Amino acid sequence: MVEQFDNLTESERELMFKVPILVSILIAGADNEIDKSEIKQAVNLSKLKQQKARKDLIDYFKTVGTDFEDKLKVTIQQYPVDASDRNPKIIEELERLNHVLPKLDKNFAIDFYASIRDIARKIAEASGGVLGYMAVGYEESKLIGLDMIKEPSKVS
Repeated sequence: MVEQFDNLTESERELMFKVPILVSILIAGADNEIDKSEIKQAVNLSKLKQQKARKDLIDYFKTVGTDFEDKLKVTIQQYPVDASDRNPKIIEELERLNHVLPKLDKNFAIDFYASIRDIARKIAEASGGVLGYMAVGYEESKLIGLDMIKEPSKVS
């Protein structure tokens, strides 16, 4: 269990553990198609973050990373296929973080926010550009900043 979440409700904890999956689906599906390279990138990131995340996030990503690919595929099935229907639902869920992050240790919240933005950027880069790398499509570029989530370092 992640010690940081002790003062959160059960639904808030569930949201926190679901965020990397939601971000993955939002960015990967921004162009209306979640392709295999984006899923593969999300799964690889879940593994990488278990070892290379900021120190205070390692336990969090170890919990999130358990069966990540299965959880991702199941969650994709729970949302509408069309991005114009799916994205507003995911954005609405992510906006709930604006009430949860202030309940966490500020440094943890700042690191968490930076980490999920990193996930968004890397997934967006997974299927574009030269040979499929280093470019972000237009739809992804509109969402990559995760502007629906208030930056914890700027919230007093």
